[in-house]
Amino acid sequence: MENYQREFIDFMMEAGVLTFGDFVTKSGRNTPFFINTGNYRTGSQLERLGLFYAKAIKEAYGLDFDVLFGPAYKGIPLSVCTSTALYRKYGANVRYCSNRKEAKDHGDKGVLLGGPVNDKDKVVIIEDVTTAGTSIRETVPILKARANVEITGLIISVDRMERGTGDKSALDEISEEFGMRTSAIVTMDDVKEYLKEKGGYEQMLVSIDKYYEKYGAKV
Repeated sequence: MENYQREFIDFMMEAGVLTFGDFVTKSGRNTPFFINTGNYRTGSQLERLGLFYAKAIKEAYGLDFDVLFGPAYKGIPLSVCTSTALYRKYGANVRYCSNRKEAKDHGDKGVLLGGPVNDKDKVVIIEDVTTAGTSIRETVPILKARANVEITGLIISVDRMERGTGDKSALDEISEEFGMRTSAIVTMDDVKEYLKEKGGYEQMLVSIDKYYEKYGAKV
């Protein structure tokens, strides 16, 4: 694990985005940890978040792409702050783009907002956390319907490393289904390593291990 990844985990915990306790996920799983990116609420937090994403994107995919696409709704601010960070940190002037839940029939019409997508554009999709891959399965057809784009990859903040619809992780399922690369700023293995280094989280680590015995990806 690199230093910026440790800093990112620390940042998530400070912002109340990564919390520990007793929660229920959207899929109905009881989990000892929860990731809520809606708790990034200030300009300084969004600036730092964009810089973390920008570094992870550069390491995973490089800077040779045209569009950063953030699915509505949480992907919208992610695409904006990260495209800004890519330009500020690396001089990469990519277009940000997002979808609307409902098409707009006046003014800036259509289902997309931000930069347009064109044939042969290389697109990186940005999301917060992917558990079952539902939003990606909705997003890819939207992009493909607008232009003959090349989806370079998907970047998320945390790989939960749990099963999707089968025994594989949601990210592995998405990679196989759509033929795209997937990456995350950190994985839950990184989070566990961080907690071990910090100390004082022994009981929580036991709970996390029990969770993964039940829901962890098998392959």
